Amino acid sequence: MTMSPIGPRPHVTPVTPRQALPYDALGSDAESLKTAILGHLEYTLAELPTHVDSQWEPYLAVALAVRDRMIQRWIRTQDTYYARDAKRVYYLSLEYLMGRTLGNSLVNMGLLGECAKALYELGYRLEDLRDAEWDAGLGNGGLGRLAACFLDSLATLGYPAYGYGLRYDYGIFHQRIIDGAQVEVADGWLRYGNPWEIARNGDRFRIQFYGRVVTSVNAWGRLTKAWVDTRDVLATPYDTPVPGYGTETVNTLRLWGARAVREFDLDEFNSGDYIGAIESRARSENICRVLYPSDHVAAGQELRLAQEYFFVSATLRDIIRRYKKRYRMFDEPHGLATFDRFGEKVAIQLNDTHPALAIPELMRLLVDVEELDWDAAWAIVSATFGFTNHTVMPEALERWPVKLIATMLPRHLEIIYEINRRFLEDVGRRLGPDDARARRMSLIDEDGEPGVRMAALAIVGSHSVNGVAALHTEILKTRVFRDFAELSPEKFNNKTNGVTQRRWLLKSNPSLAQLISDKIGTAWVTDLRHLDRLVPLADDPEFGAAWRAVRRVNKIRLTETIRRQYQRRRVELAVDPDSLFDVQVKRIHEYKRQLLNVLHVVTLYNRIKDDPRRVVAPRTIIFGGKAAPSYVTAKLIIRLINAVGDLVNNDPTVRDWLTVVFLADYRVSLAEEVFPAADLSEQISTAGTEASGTSNMKFALNGAVTIGTMDGATIEIREEVGDDNIFVFGLTAAEVAALRPRYDPRAFYGANVELRRTLDMIRDGAFSPGEPGLFQPLVGALLDGGDPFFVLADYASYVACQERVAETYRDQRVWTRTSILNVARIGKFSSDRAIQQYAEEIWNITPVPI
Repeated sequence: MTMSPIGPRPHVTPVTPRQALPYDALGSDAESLKTAILGHLEYTLAELPTHVDSQWEPYLAVALAVRDRMIQRWIRTQDTYYARDAKRVYYLSLEYLMGRTLGNSLVNMGLLGECAKALYELGYRLEDLRDAEWDAGLGNGGLGRLAACFLDSLATLGYPAYGYGLRYDYGIFHQRIIDGAQVEVADGWLRYGNPWEIARNGDRFRIQFYGRVVTSVNAWGRLTKAWVDTRDVLATPYDTPVPGYGTETVNTLRLWGARAVREFDLDEFNSGDYIGAIESRARSENICRVLYPSDHVAAGQELRLAQEYFFVSATLRDIIRRYKKRYRMFDEPHGLATFDRFGEKVAIQLNDTHPALAIPELMRLLVDVEELDWDAAWAIVSATFGFTNHTVMPEALERWPVKLIATMLPRHLEIIYEINRRFLEDVGRRLGPDDARARRMSLIDEDGEPGVRMAALAIVGSHSVNGVAALHTEILKTRVFRDFAELSPEKFNNKTNGVTQRRWLLKSNPSLAQLISDKIGTAWVTDLRHLDRLVPLADDPEFGAAWRAVRRVNKIRLTETIRRQYQRRRVELAVDPDSLFDVQVKRIHEYKRQLLNVLHVVTLYNRIKDDPRRVVAPRTIIFGGKAAPSYVTAKLIIRLINAVGDLVNNDPTVRDWLTVVFLADYRVSLAEEVFPAADLSEQISTAGTEASGTSNMKFALNGAVTIGTMDGATIEIREEVGDDNIFVFGLTAAEVAALRPRYDPRAFYGANVELRRTLDMIRDGAFSPGEPGLFQPLVGALLDGGDPFFVLADYASYVACQERVAETYRDQRVWTRTSILNVARIGKFSSDRAIQQYAEEIWNITPVPI
């Protein structure tokens, strides 16, 4: 037996693939699908078609029939990974904004046409049944949707991959608009069950919290740590198959649910304490109750930390369990595991700082449980983890109080302190003594109440640290993590985000996808750069007319959705499909500057009132997005948008020229209607604040033209589409940084008559006559609060740029050409390209054909 630095060479357990079902044994033709659907209706759901009076049961039957066919490929995929001893990548994300699964699965598996035919013969419409599915809203925005796109690309490209996350009982809230204000309603997406998941009760893990650490010396003289007297929670995995497009690969998304170790206390129940009898269960299951509990209160902060640890602990133990199936020291079923090939066979990517506790947890498992020495364990950890940073906003760089970690995770705090001690010693050796630098780089922030800097922990414990756009990565290296980049420049790299064209064009915009495929073929579905073959067609009048016709149908479809939404608010709103659809849909946040957009709306309103001849193109300005429940300013911005819309939409003198819409409950399924209909994509964040953005890519992929600042990936979109096919305004990131020390927002207010008039109207109650001071805090934050996101500084440039937009839109030939070229040159921004870069440059994995 040869020896490695970590231990004896392992015995590798041979794996023989199980006898698989014959290819397509269940059938993928309409007749087979029809039989399967009827079978599930009768034998799984105990229903007969003649007795069903809702869309839910037929939807379930279709979902189960499709899932059956996925499972064939799923089993074959997992068997092949074991047989090939493939290196796997594990993607750890606290968010997965998957949306609806049925339509995407049908597209990727090539079943869409046959399934639609089967349902038609059974008297159903596929469109109606797809609408019966609840969005799986297990994310808050771009972070979760990026994770979903990456899973699609990983499966399509054939990479051995698993996604890991939490199975929240309630996802991102439903948003209702009542009297112009956001009202949050719980999203009970699991209320009727989830037909796509399979519970794996045999793969549960017991996760520890609280307790204390006992130090002792074992019989071999080794110092050991025991974490005892803990409160434990069971982690139960729920697996969802993720099919690739045009391939046999089906990967796995494993979400953890929380269950009590002791679900029911019969003694307490029999003594009359009926609430106490189930209290333990309720407390345990709260871990997975909601996505992002508010951390503005101590209990919410404690719950959020518990979520993050529960998630990474269960995931790492699962990864180690899978690794141990193949690698053990001796040729016996229960031989000791050896970990000298762990880094060769396992890659773990941390999607932002939420999973950063995986680093001390893997150290605990290797040192305390598997009994490796510290240096060997740390070598494995640093070879295994990669870290993706998604923000430059200070409030998004997590910092957990030392006191909270000491109480909930006492052993982990010891490990974090030891990592920090060794790291700072290494910094001193390599760079020389510098107390100020040591304080900046320490994992422990000593300013105020001591806290653990989770981004620093992730950087120190990872071999790769990447940003998600070229500008973002440069800001990380030169500003946010400058000291770390100077210490280890080889760690830092850029991986510009991307989106999957299967979801965001092929599925959500089938008419445009068909028009494109009729002209250039279908290779773009798996290699988006083939869209560049559209470039010669940009000047073809016949193709341009067909392009406009498809887009107009998409706009009409969205106007119907808007009409239905507003009817539910008891408002009749008609939208002109020939108007310029100017769209900003994203999370409501000050740095994303929905407020700048509103200032332009009020300016347009005033211009129309003063002289309608100044308006060259009718415009419908569409907003959508959710504000965090405790984010008071963002919720007030939503109220302002709706208040301005109420005035504008009810003023007969402007109605033909300007309409303002706020789409409630923005989510993936609604986005699939919005992107295909948009003419103008608003990407107007303050330069240097948006990490990347992915809505900019989805809009351009569907033919919308971007108006934006030089921020995030919009810079790279400009490089691809060309200066003539994008509208750019505002300060650059460097100009923002230079202006900040001397920025006087009141100077801009005093110098611009239109800006002053607009702000005065908002402040003086023109849009809130019943509550004149309602929007004063928004104006005050701009004029007296320092305007931290430079809204007033960019106002004039933004308004002037919007004038160029209107002039261009008036010439539909020019606008259509610009729209086509945006699609033709967006090929770089596929998640397939991003995943290939991660695989080759960070994970060192290769595709495994099934």
